[in-house]
Amino acid sequence: MTDELALTGALTESQRLGFLGSRPIEEVIEHARAFVAGLGAVERGGRVIDLGSGGGVPGLVIAHDRPDLPVTLLDRRTKRTDFLERMVRRLGWDERVSVIAGDVADFDPHPRFDAAVARGFGPPAQTLRVAASMVRPGGIVVISEPPHGDRWDPDVVTALHVERVAAPDTTGRVAVFLRLADT
Repeated sequence: MTDELALTGALTESQRLGFLGSRPIEEVIEHARAFVAGLGAVERGGRVIDLGSGGGVPGLVIAHDRPDLPVTLLDRRTKRTDFLERMVRRLGWDERVSVIAGDVADFDPHPRFDAAVARGFGPPAQTLRVAASMVRPGGIVVISEPPHGDRWDPDVVTALHVERVAAPDTTGRVAVFLRLADT
């Protein structure tokens, strides 16, 4: 079985268990690839955290498409993290993908990650606040975007020490931020 088929199979099983919505898996993977594109500036070996990993999107797609990046999947629901651990083992990614069951409020990233991604984690300002706190200065934050509108309050963006940056090939499906140095 090819890696792509194995990834599709894992995400299909995730959907069957109710961890992903009803969109066709091919569309789910295509959307997750916007996160991969948003991580384009993250260098080989850069550590990535997927906040609220749920059924494995976008984290498993990132792990598939960017095997050069260690990925941490964080979710507070053990039913989902147990599933993710099984999928990581089945895909043979245990050396580079870790799964953590826990609430983000109790998670202290040390050292900070090079990138954080979030899809459906929470309200925009909360998601950006949590993600920005997880990455080092110079790190990248990639967050899913709704189909229309700009939901990023400039005052919140400034207060969180991030800057919105353009990312290639994301076609507006994600917002990409650069974590600035703390002042």
